[in-house]
Amino acid sequence: MTVCEVGPRDGLQMAKSIMTTEAKCAWIAGLAAAGVREIEVGSFVPARLIPQMADTDAVVRFAKGIAGLTVVALAPNLRGAQAAVAAGAHRVSVPVSVSEGHSRANLNRSPDEQVAVVGGIVAWMRDNAPGVELEVACSTAFGCSIDGVVPEAEVVRIAAALAAHGVSQIGLADTVGYANPAQIRSVVRAVRAEVGPALVGLHLHDTMGLGIANALAGLEVGIRDFDAALAGLGGCPFAPGASGNIVTEDLVFMLESMGFATGIDLDGLIAARALLHQGLPDEAMHGQLAKAGIPRIFQRAA
Repeated sequence: MTVCEVGPRDGLQMAKSIMTTEAKCAWIAGLAAAGVREIEVGSFVPARLIPQMADTDAVVRFAKGIAGLTVVALAPNLRGAQAAVAAGAHRVSVPVSVSEGHSRANLNRSPDEQVAVVGGIVAWMRDNAPGVELEVACSTAFGCSIDGVVPEAEVVRIAAALAAHGVSQIGLADTVGYANPAQIRSVVRAVRAEVGPALVGLHLHDTMGLGIANALAGLEVGIRDFDAALAGLGGCPFAPGASGNIVTEDLVFMLESMGFATGIDLDGLIAARALLHQGLPDEAMHGQLAKAGIPRIFQRAA
């Protein structure tokens, strides 16, 4: 199992205050010490749009010095991808909204125009950064707070177009948290039937309280790569009504309890929560495990 921590990017972009670079780095180091092996540490976007990400270059350069950690950075375009590569990111994550409304609000481009942008990034990275991974997240794959219902056939079409451009790592994102378990199973199966093993993961939000249930549904249809955010932070500033990501601690507890090894230590995550709270003392923190404590009957997966 792979759990990618996205709190330092997705979580902080909606925070009411700005976490200092020093606090971010301490938090990321704490997450890595807990056994988290993939962290999305920031995004290369204009600081005037998302000021919380103004120090991403410095954070990437710090994080790449942590042994065994895969450093992921989001980039919406070629310029951002080039900056991520220059800073030393191991993986560049590029968003492609399936819905027209969210794509226009988030990127000021249509979905097909953004697919073409991805094609340019693929070509540039193939020639200039062959050792850096590229993944693409299909945002609003399960519904959109701007456009409403997103047809499954459109999700499949966008994923197929990305695969045709040479993208080998595709994720499906429930950006606004509207999905239900039956929908998760249906869309995952439909996309996998079209792109095969290029479909690798799910990025889930908990707006309707179904985030963990949706993760279980994904698990049941073969997904083994999930995004999550410590304390359930997150949301999208360009998707009205979107709330936080699924809680890393709760997801790891579920997976480990079911016998799926994540390599992540729950006590270490609780310690990382303390570092997060120190850096963002006014931000609400969520999660059932933190409320209840680690049960005495809990056993990590072998």
